[in-house]
Amino acid sequence: QIAFMTLTLFPIRLFFAAFMMLLAWPFAFIASMGSDEQELEKPLSWWRKIVDILLKAIMRMMWLAGGFHWINVKGRRALPAEAAILTVAPHSSYFDAIPVTMTFASIVMKAESKDIPVWGTLIKYIRPVFVSRADQDSRRKTVEEIKRRAQSGGKWPQIMIFPEGTCTNRSCLITFKPGAFIPGVPVQPVVLRYPNKLDTITWTWQGPGAFEILWLTLCQFHNSVEIEFLPVYIPSEEERENPVLYANNVRRVMAEALGVSVTDYTFEDCQLALAEGQLRLPSDTCLLEFAKLVRSLGLKPETLEDDLDKYAASAMKMKKEKVDLKEFSAYLEFPVSQTLESMFALFDENEDGVIDIREFVIALSVVCKPSKTLETIQLAFQLYQSEGGTVTEEDLACILKTAMGVSQIDVTHLFRAVDEEEKGKITYDDFYTFAVLHPHFAEDYLYADQMGAESGLETSSLSAPNGICTDFSPDYSEDKSKPLQKKLN
Repeated sequence: QIAFMTLTLFPIRLFFAAFMMLLAWPFAFIASMGSDEQELEKPLSWWRKIVDILLKAIMRMMWLAGGFHWINVKGRRALPAEAAILTVAPHSSYFDAIPVTMTFASIVMKAESKDIPVWGTLIKYIRPVFVSRADQDSRRKTVEEIKRRAQSGGKWPQIMIFPEGTCTNRSCLITFKPGAFIPGVPVQPVVLRYPNKLDTITWTWQGPGAFEILWLTLCQFHNSVEIEFLPVYIPSEEERENPVLYANNVRRVMAEALGVSVTDYTFEDCQLALAEGQLRLPSDTCLLEFAKLVRSLGLKPETLEDDLDKYAASAMKMKKEKVDLKEFSAYLEFPVSQTLESMFALFDENEDGVIDIREFVIALSVVCKPSKTLETIQLAFQLYQSEGGTVTEEDLACILKTAMGVSQIDVTHLFRAVDEEEKGKITYDDFYTFAVLHPHFAEDYLYADQMGAESGLETSSLSAPNGICTDFSPDYSEDKSKPLQKKLN
């Protein structure tokens, strides 16, 4: 079927879909022409409402060309005065743009998107909330703009937000970002389903690429999509005061409608789990739990690297000195709490009430820079090396098991390969030279030894070919009142 469709219907569909997008461009351009930014931020005029109808018809024809012959819509879309924000989940594909083009609701987009030819004009037409990575205050300004529009009493178009913040494989809902819930106004949950016999829709940054997804989808005779508008969720006073609670409760309602579970992992955890560094995190890593605890302590992603430098400098002065919970609390400058006790337990492998602070610094470095493996290892060498600048096999084992978040690891083969002169010790320069010559050293010397062993280590690239939820969801059967242990498998 794929071979036949590739030679026949696929090029026709691709051409027609591109043509419809180009046809939509002049309407969007004319509607925006001659208006400054302030004019574009005013509520829609009558003639722009007519343009809306034309553009929606053109966009519907574009999706028709893609094989979405009919779109099953359930429930009633609330008016802007009833719910200023539409929260959509799960987010699993660029085909999730279908409800955007059906409603022409405003969305939150990267500022760079408006400079994309053709597509950028269409994006600007729906008056999105732009987020600029170059602006350090962008996150705050984005929340303020969402809040301003949401509290306009229905004068602005609705804002459509995908609160997961990244694409997943639809097997669960990850933690919602609180941006849509900070204004404290009613929201309408919207759930998406793609009930196709063969899933060619899902695109989660691993597995099939963007063009392959497009190709396979256009090779299907028909593609099904369901959009269900759930009842408007009106927050309680407690939820208005606590956006995280509000987000979690809305997520629970949406998960029940979808018939899927939820996971406490976030967008940042997905980045950590799927990082393309030389040390892929195994499926039984405790670093995902560590990352959650770091956030719970209030250590923010934007300041983590500065915090890392401070903690590393302090750890170097302490050298091999171990600390108890009270000293750990003073080291972090955080009061003793259940969260701090749980974090302490992750590193208290022998359960003797003391930990090596260097392990905390290494783990924090991985969370800060998950794809920069060699930077973390260089820092670890500085923490563990002797006065001669060398580390032993035992030191390397401690470094790598902490960087991977596992309780045991065999580094004998790797150490011997790096220690060509059989000195029984290596420098970071030795390790760096070896890593450059063998960029896949983890797969060749670490993971290969662990596959099939009792530790059950498995690289995330093997265990999660097209998503993260199935493999990294927490075990809900465990007693969450107990402190977390370092060995989770």
